[in-house]
Amino acid sequence: MSTAERISCTVTDGVADVRLNRPDKLNALDLAMFEELVATGERLRGDSGVRAVVLSGEGRGFCAGLDFSVFGEMAGGTRPPRLETDGPAKALAQQAVHIWTLMPQPVIAAVHGVAFGGGLQIALGADIRLVAPDARLSVLEIKWGINPDMTGTQVLPELVGRDVAKELTFTGRVVEGEEAVALRLATRVETDPHAAALALAREIAGKSPEAIRESKRLLDLAGRVSLEEGFEAEQVAIHSLIGTPNQLEAISANLEKRSPEFADPA
Repeated sequence: MSTAERISCTVTDGVADVRLNRPDKLNALDLAMFEELVATGERLRGDSGVRAVVLSGEGRGFCAGLDFSVFGEMAGGTRPPRLETDGPAKALAQQAVHIWTLMPQPVIAAVHGVAFGGGLQIALGADIRLVAPDARLSVLEIKWGINPDMTGTQVLPELVGRDVAKELTFTGRVVEGEEAVALRLATRVETDPHAAALALAREIAGKSPEAIRESKRLLDLAGRVSLEEGFEAEQVAIHSLIGTPNQLEAISANLEKRSPEFADPA
């Protein structure tokens, strides 16, 4: 798979290793980074050979947030671009996060160093977040006199609760790995989050891809639709899976005590 200037992406055995690739700037976000995040996500979203995605940053940190040049443009009166779209994400910066939520494949963020402001919001777009013990995370927008605008105000309360989301957003305070897990900003602490994320992604990639995709879709419905709708969606999903080639392969592999060989979804 091709490597873009701001984003590097390689796919090995069904695992896409996506890396923010601007290490000299702590992977700070500029227009090109936003555009390439969206383009990379869209490309992977439609690739049936990709079964799991790892999202990380090159160099000393995950992402330091907006590039200082963007704040300079704000001081001059420039506003972030808005787009005409059919989906909920109307701004390019929102799409750069929301695209990872829309992925049918599980997305794992591996966070080391800093994840500030927009960088944290990108990590929040993942399904699972593995963080280094000394990783530093912050809803930093208040420092610059702005609000989180990359889906964070909508995603954060669901993860940490409304009161904690407000405290983090109003203060911009920095939390490290263990506290991030305690607050539910992160899933767990790992000494080497990138290596751990790749190992987890490989494990997921070894499961039936249709079952993984349906499970992600159903879990994302929880709390967002009524119980009646959620229960019905479960039944529709399981009836769509039973008897399919990959489901039969899962049964056979377990009975025969061998590793399954799953085909890519159609």
